[in-house]
Amino acid sequence: MLESPCEHLETILNSVADGVFTVDEEMHITSFNRAAEEITGFSAAEARGRKCFEIFRTGVCNSSCPLREALASGEAVINRELDITDKNNRKVPISISASVLRNIRGEAVGGVETFRDISLITILKREILEKYSFRDLVSRNPVMRRLFDVLPDIAASEATVLLNGDSGTGKELFTKAIHDLSPRREGPLVVVNCGALPEQLLEAEIFGSKRGAYTGSVENRPGRLEMAQGGTLFLDEIGDLPLPLQVKLLRVLENKEYQPLGARQPQKADVRFVTATHRDLEKMVLEGQFRRDLFFRINVVKIKIPPLRERPEDIPLLVDIALDRFNQRYGKKIRGFSSEALQLLFNHSYPGNVRELLNIIEQTVILCRTSEIGIEQLPAFFDSGAKPEQKESSPQGQLSRETIAELLARHKGNRSRVARELGVDRTTLWRWMKRFDLADQ
Repeated sequence: MLESPCEHLETILNSVADGVFTVDEEMHITSFNRAAEEITGFSAAEARGRKCFEIFRTGVCNSSCPLREALASGEAVINRELDITDKNNRKVPISISASVLRNIRGEAVGGVETFRDISLITILKREILEKYSFRDLVSRNPVMRRLFDVLPDIAASEATVLLNGDSGTGKELFTKAIHDLSPRREGPLVVVNCGALPEQLLEAEIFGSKRGAYTGSVENRPGRLEMAQGGTLFLDEIGDLPLPLQVKLLRVLENKEYQPLGARQPQKADVRFVTATHRDLEKMVLEGQFRRDLFFRINVVKIKIPPLRERPEDIPLLVDIALDRFNQRYGKKIRGFSSEALQLLFNHSYPGNVRELLNIIEQTVILCRTSEIGIEQLPAFFDSGAKPEQKESSPQGQLSRETIAELLARHKGNRSRVARELGVDRTTLWRWMKRFDLADQ
């Protein structure tokens, strides 16, 4: 005997990997397929007739239920990620899509929701983040990974560190990692931007001042050196430090003593120094703009931080992290960027480095009203009408063989998925694979 249309439909629904269930206008479950049983732990018999929130028990059931949203707006909700609690009280991350069910007259009679268990994807994302994270720093880039490897050894010493890198590369995050890993971790980490104040105010800011030391000085004021006692003093943009203050700083580094403005006696400086600049200090020394003796004092350990344009493999990783952060901050549910928008992000030169990328993502999250960020949400300086130039001809724009091989393995050889994660087209990925003898994978 042939199956009835209803039986035929039930067979089809039970054969799909995604959970599928339907509800009536009162949100009572009217059908529940086999995958829904496996994901939730509830049988179809247990689920039918009950309110859907009794089965799924999510944190959004009473506030932003995807099914209620679809029924209220008449528009489908696509790939909303949230956690449900299964029958055994285990949290299960799922991705949900919901739509309105209508009768032949077009009237809403209920809703249908499909959902899939994304536990493995969530675990994989967490493992990737843990693998490529070091303190608050993240990178896939081999140069950055080598820096992460030596940071504990650098932190364990009392050596003065010079961080050199473009603005926005994360010099303050490196400083925080050095401080947090050092024997001084219980002490304060104090920051001074040497380019933010005029000379006299900067001197008082660093060394402190006594009452009457200068016009307007009406009380004793501790300097950042005093505030940093027992900890770390981070002198950012030290290339902007005026020459007279360079002399004073040199004395601190040599004698571990300093004298506040207007003070009669020097004070001891129990401080570890970390300095940073985006400028070429060696060139400044040759030009007489930076003292040679101070340069050698602060350049005991030098860390060169590569700009983002030299580590494009970090862009997808940073995008994922930033999207999670800004989704939480602004209450959004954005899944990601369209392939076209991601490719434009991937091919941008980022003169502002990681800080610029984070600012771009924050702006697009604020402006986006859908579940996916398109090129129309990107800042105006992205030319959405032009095809972005590929970077494969530039050695600085290439990914490492290790990174591409790892992505291919993770996506089980699916080149479309690898290309989508990297924000390039399949042709560009193919050229990179051929260059690294990975074309047969």
